[in-house]
Amino acid sequence: MQESPPLDVLARADRAVRLPRLGGMARPTGVVIVSERHWAFAGRDGGITHGQMPASRRRLRRVPLLRGLAKLAGAFAPLARGEGVASTRERILLLGAVAAPAASFALPGRLGLLLGVALTAAMVIWLLRGRTLNLHGAEHRAIAAVERRQLCAAWAGAVRPSRFSERCGTNFAALVLPVTVVAERFWPLSTTMLTPIAVTLVSLALTMELWEAVQASPRRLVRALLLPGLGLQRLTTREPSLEETRLALRATAAVLEQEGI
Repeated sequence: MQESPPLDVLARADRAVRLPRLGGMARPTGVVIVSERHWAFAGRDGGITHGQMPASRRRLRRVPLLRGLAKLAGAFAPLARGEGVASTRERILLLGAVAAPAASFALPGRLGLLLGVALTAAMVIWLLRGRTLNLHGAEHRAIAAVERRQLCAAWAGAVRPSRFSERCGTNFAALVLPVTVVAERFWPLSTTMLTPIAVTLVSLALTMELWEAVQASPRRLVRALLLPGLGLQRLTTREPSLEETRLALRATAAVLEQEGI
């Protein structure tokens, strides 16, 4: 059953002086919006699912490198905990992708490479199937509407904030590849069975620190590092319909309401 429009929450948020920083994730069946403390999933069936973000992410936010890994782990909390957000089969696939470095290292030669390529392809197909690309654009639009205080106007379709976002995970993915290549080349320790996992974790942590620094920098030359990711978003997003934008705004309103807005 479809919930009534969350216009009261959106109107209060438009008038608010300060709002929490939001992120999100598109799914084939809906949109996840997260704050530092809460998350909400608005499904295409009209349902809303709520949850809390892991407390460890908040405890580690001042510890370099570890805070980045905690933030990455927290980003998948709705998938791991949210009923209706991801199926058991999808969770198993996600776990397989995380374990891929160790598994590929244990296999000889080309078998390890083929496993890595197969898992990567499976992840891409899983992430981008169905209406995910359109809902990805809707997620970005809803978050931009929060930052511009245009939530009610976006709900009405009077404005259409950008479907591209500098904080999108696509931008992170565009940075992590060159960082990983450099980390593998200059890895200072002797090679062991755990080296692929260690290199992966260090690369992810370093990329997160770089990503946060680039976003915070006012220098155009530094922010140019985001351009490859913004370019990739032309492939990973599609222009959302008003209905899809409203779906993302429902999830946004649910999170803001949990935040006391």
